[in-house]
Amino acid sequence: MSVDGGVKLESVQVDGVARSQPVTAGDPGGLNRIARVVEERLRAVFDQERRRWGDVDARFSAPLKELEAFVLNGGKRLRPVFCHWAFVGAGGDPFDALVLDAGCALELLHSFALIHDDVMDGSPTRRGLPSVHVRYSDLHAASEWSGESRRFGDGVAILLGDLAFVYADQLLEGASLAARRVFTELRIEVNLGQYLDVVGTAERISDVKFAQEVAIYKSGKYSVERPLHLGAALAGRLDELAPSLSAYGMPLGEAFQLRDDILGVFGETSETGKPVGDDIVEGKPTLLYALTKERATSRQRLVLDELFGRPDLGSGEIKLVQDLFVDCGALDSVELRIEELVNVAVNGLDGALLLDEASESLRELALFVARRRS
Repeated sequence: MSVDGGVKLESVQVDGVARSQPVTAGDPGGLNRIARVVEERLRAVFDQERRRWGDVDARFSAPLKELEAFVLNGGKRLRPVFCHWAFVGAGGDPFDALVLDAGCALELLHSFALIHDDVMDGSPTRRGLPSVHVRYSDLHAASEWSGESRRFGDGVAILLGDLAFVYADQLLEGASLAARRVFTELRIEVNLGQYLDVVGTAERISDVKFAQEVAIYKSGKYSVERPLHLGAALAGRLDELAPSLSAYGMPLGEAFQLRDDILGVFGETSETGKPVGDDIVEGKPTLLYALTKERATSRQRLVLDELFGRPDLGSGEIKLVQDLFVDCGALDSVELRIEELVNVAVNGLDGALLLDEASESLRELALFVARRRS
């Protein structure tokens, strides 16, 4: 297998049988190696665009520089990696510029989603730094410009997100119609999933089925299944490979979002780049919340109703809600669900008509997605 570093074996339960799966030390599925290539290409794109638009008006350089900094400041580049391995697994050339540009398009689309998400949620930080809308709001206030600082910050952030969205489209101009249709469907799904998240937060929906639907459409399909489909479409084998890629991608995508939900409640700021208990403060309609609400005693439910989704929570109150998630067994249940979904995903690769290297790398990535800490 052509990956950097040594390979160790880690056990995972598949159909009740322990299998040893290869996990590349420090670089599961070649994640870091592929991410570096994607980042180099993104830098080249931004360098070219800054020069092009800077020649028109020097002020155009600032938003492009800001967007570049956001895109390249952290992130795991998982979506490009899933796209890469589906493409390579379908027989595509791993050095093909088309799949590289598709990976960059996925990263730009992800940046669009994150920037807009921070505006919608009023999130103060992203990846350990002030969110884009906060940074521009602060700039407006410090410069004593006219108008309302918050509206200025939100407006600039929305425009930067839109720029990322447009550049993503531009990078896929050379792709086949089938690939562009996958990308369009991906974008529709993530927007509808985000709508469910916004509505679920506002209505304080605590339904388990609804929480699972949000997990699938807000992030699951767009993070794993659709990037896999995009890679297969670029290789001209989407119709043939879509069922097996979905059998892997759908459960793993849900597991990906469930891990995000756990990190949004229990994750350390030093690792996630977000405040501890961020999803508690924002009142996110996650499976953790739905299971806790379902299982809580009357007294526990009163505490949950009082604290969950309150924007002024202190660390002690956040800890109370975290303890409820643990005491009601919700955390254990979600952890178990993640492991079950990963097992289903790994099983989904059995019989898939992919090259061995791609199948092995996708198995490594399944374990990484399930057990990551950021």
